[in-house]
Amino acid sequence: MSVVIVAPGQGSQTPGFLEPWLAEPRFAEHLAALSEAAGLDLAAHGTVSDADTIRDTAVAQPLIVAASLVALAAVLDEGSGSGWKGKTAGIAGHSVGEVAAAAGAGILSEQDAMKLVAARGTAMAAAAAQVATGMSAVIGGDEDELLAKLEALGLQPANFNGGGQIVVAGELPALAALQSDPPAGARIIPLQVAGAFHTRYMQPAVETLRGVAATLDVSDPDWTIWTNKDGSIVRSGREFIDLLVGQVASPVRWDLDMAAFATAGVTGLIELAPAGALVGLAKRGLKGIPTVAVKTPDDIPLAHQLLDDIADADADNGAS
Repeated sequence: MSVVIVAPGQGSQTPGFLEPWLAEPRFAEHLAALSEAAGLDLAAHGTVSDADTIRDTAVAQPLIVAASLVALAAVLDEGSGSGWKGKTAGIAGHSVGEVAAAAGAGILSEQDAMKLVAARGTAMAAAAAQVATGMSAVIGGDEDELLAKLEALGLQPANFNGGGQIVVAGELPALAALQSDPPAGARIIPLQVAGAFHTRYMQPAVETLRGVAATLDVSDPDWTIWTNKDGSIVRSGREFIDLLVGQVASPVRWDLDMAAFATAGVTGLIELAPAGALVGLAKRGLKGIPTVAVKTPDDIPLAHQLLDDIADADADNGAS
């Protein structure tokens, strides 16, 4: 019984969300190092860039991963000797959040993680530019009916998010047809992303990333880490990177990750910046567990309180 730390995926960013973090020198210095590794001015993108700019996949992905890494270092505060990491069950990431999770688990250095995510964002943006595609969230309805309709329209499921939410992707006319004639009881919400991520349309990006990943120094994880592929725990660093690369063109099974958290006895969840989406999914897929969304530095004490509360509860249960 403990807390899992999770890193969000694309779409979690909002204009100006890094301003509270950059107000503190230690976070600003950390972000500057990550920016240098990615070859992007992430401080500018996290403060003054507009919504359209940070929606660009080549910008959004490094920005999100960098924010998660800054927040993770703040939550763990390992230099203080406080032992926060030892009070966790492990880490996982949703989609591009898996890059942040890989760095958190020691599979990649932060510099290599930023190198990989910069290449990932650029490659996926290039793949998306080949055909006009997009994504929509489908909430409610019968899953089998939805999957049959997707096949008829040439669409694909991209994210199985749990709690009755599936994100689908494909060409824009097909997405429009789905919205005009949804499955019974389903609500369709178009997403502000510029591509059919986690589908066959991303296969060119997979090939590019394989080449980049082969140049990275990879270690086996020193922290429990779950994969989006099927919710399993991965103990080989190279296997995790291979799965992360292949995931670009295959569905994210966050529903299976949440099921695995429950099986592992996870009783709390902390979402790293830019937080909110995964906490929302946990409220439906992991009903009743306490959560903390680390949106700003002000949320760090709340994360620490959750870690302490659950550790204390575990100690009490062990003593009884």
